[in-house]
Amino acid sequence: MMQGSRPGAPAPPASSADARAARRVLIVKTSSMGDVVHALPAVTDMLAAEPSLKVDWLVERAFADIPRLHPGVGEVFPLAWRKWRKRLWDSDTREAIVQLRDALRREPYDLVLDLQGLLKSALWGLQARGPLVGYDRHSAREPLAALTYRHTASVSRDAHAVDRNRRLAAAHLGHAVPATAAKFGIRPPPGTWMPQAPFAALVIGGSRPQSMWSDDRWTAVAEHVLSLGLRPVPIWGNLDEQARALRLCQAAGGDASKDLPPFLSILDTAAVLGRARVVVGHDTGFTHLAAALGVPTVGLNVDHDAGHTGVTGPGPVARLGGKDNPPATHDVLAALRGMGLG
Repeated sequence: MMQGSRPGAPAPPASSADARAARRVLIVKTSSMGDVVHALPAVTDMLAAEPSLKVDWLVERAFADIPRLHPGVGEVFPLAWRKWRKRLWDSDTREAIVQLRDALRREPYDLVLDLQGLLKSALWGLQARGPLVGYDRHSAREPLAALTYRHTASVSRDAHAVDRNRRLAAAHLGHAVPATAAKFGIRPPPGTWMPQAPFAALVIGGSRPQSMWSDDRWTAVAEHVLSLGLRPVPIWGNLDEQARALRLCQAAGGDASKDLPPFLSILDTAAVLGRARVVVGHDTGFTHLAAALGVPTVGLNVDHDAGHTGVTGPGPVARLGGKDNPPATHDVLAALRGMGLG
């Protein structure tokens, strides 16, 4: 539901007719990877309602390849705030910030849509040329962000993140939220490395040790998929995860020379995930990406509840575990059997 302009804003709230006239939109959704994935269906909705719309995206550099997967996204502006904030007074940082600001202001936008709802994202959205819009103070993750928006909209905090993004975009662009399931609009890209098919991808990494499943449980899952004729392919992103992936291949009886991938970029990882028979993974960006690609996906929540950001996608999806209730091995194997695997 649309709300009014912020106090002191000269323009009245945009009507549906005004919003439909918008032809250039900048999305501000900077991080994290899973959050960026969850914003993709909003682009699909926008273009279904207004095919001539030009959609650009401001995103953290590490995740810039995610919006590039969507054919409806035009220019992607990489932001290195995670790096810059540690070195704000360095000349190189200041120059990079000025260059990004100049790029954002090169062409005017009809709307700058902050799907993040944080003060940080709002302040970056203000650098573009165009009216910044977003959540109202009751809906935003950081209520102060709402003070920066030209127009605001109320979106239930009880909805899944995908639905919140879709509803906010619909409110500000003036179209109805489609009654159909969310369409992420992406396909697996070509990759530089691919395991022997058929295979199952295991996303074994995590942001914190306490958020990760134990090695013995991963071994049991790897042994199960091997028994079904699938090669278990562990996905890793740093040296610790690489060592763990090697141990997993060896313990499960796989062939590390064939099943252990090299270090892969986001696009190369997306290529592997999108061609897997099934993906089992911690609640991380790559697991969300696999589900968005329509691959049967089992998401593991070890130290937190899935809540409103759980794994979701057009294919079969299972969300297991939660805070103080990590998923048991037999629950994962049952989920795999429910997907026709065993």
